[in-house]
Amino acid sequence: MGLAVKICGINSTAAMTAAVSAGADYVGLMFYPPSPRYLAVAEAAALAALVPTGIRRVGVFVDAPASVIEETLDDVPLEALQLHGSESPATVAALRERFGLPVIRAVKLAGQGDIAAAQAFEDVADMILFDAKPPPEMTHALPGGNALAFDWRLLAGYRGRRPWLLSGGLTAANLAEAVATTGAAMVDVSSGVETAPGAKDPALIKAFIAAARALDRDAGADR
Repeated sequence: MGLAVKICGINSTAAMTAAVSAGADYVGLMFYPPSPRYLAVAEAAALAALVPTGIRRVGVFVDAPASVIEETLDDVPLEALQLHGSESPATVAALRERFGLPVIRAVKLAGQGDIAAAQAFEDVADMILFDAKPPPEMTHALPGGNALAFDWRLLAGYRGRRPWLLSGGLTAANLAEAVATTGAAMVDVSSGVETAPGAKDPALIKAFIAAARALDRDAGADR
C-alpha cells in the first residue's frame, strides 16, 4: 500500500475538486469556528457531496459537545471523526461508541515526553495523528494548522499499536525528508497547501499529492 494522504481543512469547491482529482485518500472538513478553515454545516454538506466513494470524509472537531457532532452528522456524511482538542480517553471512547465511526485522535509533540500521551489513546482511538505543539510564546495559536513542524526524529523508529498520521508543517518540498525520517505511512497537510491561512491552493494540493505518489514510485523501484 502506498503513502496515504489526507488534505485537511478543505473549504472551497476548487480545493475539494483538486484533492479528489489528484487522488487524496482522506479529505478533512473543519468544524472549529475560530479556524480560518471553518465550515458551516451547509457548506460542509455541499463539499462532502463532491467526494466519491473510496475517499474518506473526516470531520475535524475541537472539544465539541456530542450534540454538535450529532447535528453535523445529520447533514454531513462523515466517515471518521478527528478530535484535535483536549478530549480525554473516556470522551474519545464515548464518542466512538455513540456515533459508530472511527476516531482519529490528535497528539501534539514538542519533545520525547509528549509521545507517551499517545499511549493513553491507543485503546480507544482508531488512529493517532501526530502534530506540532505550538511553543508557549506563539500567541493565538490554533489547535492545528499553524504551519509548524516538530523534530521528526522524535518519531524515528516509533511503533505504536494504532496506525498513525504525520502532520505539522508538511509541504511538497519537505515530504520526502519527513517520511524518510519518521517512516510515516500516512500524512496530513493543511497549511502546507495554502497561500494564506485558510486559502487552499489547488495547484499546491496537486503538487503535494504528486510528491506523495512519487515517493510510492521510488519505493516500488527499490523493491
